[in-house]
Amino acid sequence: MVHWRGPVFIDGIITPGVSFINNPVYARSLATHTFIKAHAFFFPPPQADESAHLTSCVDKRTLTAPPLQYNVRNRLLYYLFLGSAELGHEMFYITFLPCIHWNLDPFLCRRLVNMWMVVMYIGQVMKDMLKMPRPLSPPVVKLEPRVNAEYGMPSTHAMAATAISFTFLLSAAPRFQIQFEVGLLVAVAFSTLVGLSRLYTGMHSALDVICGAMISALLMVATYPAWDAFDRLQLESPLSPVLAVLVPLFLCYNYPRLDHYSTTRGDTTVILGAGAGCSVGYWVNRQLGKTFEPQGGFPVPLPALTPQALLFGCGRFLLGVAILLGTRQAMKTFSLLALCSWRKVSFQDLKARQQKEIEVPYKFATYISVGLVNTILVNNVFVVLGLL
Repeated sequence: MVHWRGPVFIDGIITPGVSFINNPVYARSLATHTFIKAHAFFFPPPQADESAHLTSCVDKRTLTAPPLQYNVRNRLLYYLFLGSAELGHEMFYITFLPCIHWNLDPFLCRRLVNMWMVVMYIGQVMKDMLKMPRPLSPPVVKLEPRVNAEYGMPSTHAMAATAISFTFLLSAAPRFQIQFEVGLLVAVAFSTLVGLSRLYTGMHSALDVICGAMISALLMVATYPAWDAFDRLQLESPLSPVLAVLVPLFLCYNYPRLDHYSTTRGDTTVILGAGAGCSVGYWVNRQLGKTFEPQGGFPVPLPALTPQALLFGCGRFLLGVAILLGTRQAMKTFSLLALCSWRKVSFQDLKARQQKEIEVPYKFATYISVGLVNTILVNNVFVVLGLL
């Protein structure tokens, strides 16, 4: 076996300090990758059916290859980019977005959730419509095998990071006394770190990341003039809670079909379900007159970071996250048991749980419950306990 000790090229990006072991499966995969690149350079692009055939071949070889063995030489970059990659995963969203709701301003959380739903749905659908493969391994080392079955273009991590950071900046500036330049620097740094993490982990090419950020920026520019009008309709229209549930559920059930199982449909259902629950919850709060939003003339000063405020904020965060995680686990178990019993399949059958008739309703029910608990129940628990 040959040990590679040089740099690894990730679509033009050099990742130093990675070592992997070659074998015949990797050699065939790399040869296929080289052939496609050479063919595209010397000859016109293939027809749609030929391109799909080549993509299918690449995907099968990539998915069946054993994992690369690698050594980490620069641990600072390794942990920095692995941590940055986590900023685009479920655990970040289930902690960061509710934390904004509990500790700063529910209005900001509502804006973030709305844009998060839009960009993530469009990004996930574009992936499965374009069907452009992720970078081959080798020459890259993939550090997130869970999503390897997904397609690559565009990077939804880059889309979400761009949308969340700049939506937060544009929505917070009129409501709080903040320095816009500092906020802009933080937004650029956040989205850049997440984008670079996708290159470092080998999950996307530079083109995937750039296109993802640009698509997200275009969506924000296109929707920004309607943010205030949509906010009023979301909170005041009697049809708002009905549409908030039916439209996302329709989109989940009519998600584009693939010839193999991918996590994109399930992840999209999670996002739309959580967004639907939050939307209904914000409407209910408005009808009850309990919005928990800052009062007074805007922009208001940021909350003072006193020891008591930090203690109460940490208490709200820990208790709130515990309630949300408990809700998620309870609803996931209950809905899966009910659906598996109804479909007469085993609860432990992972293949059965990947079927649309089970995956979509159980994930939607689970995360719409998480959204409802986050927006309605948790703040009232804080009031009863004297934390708010």
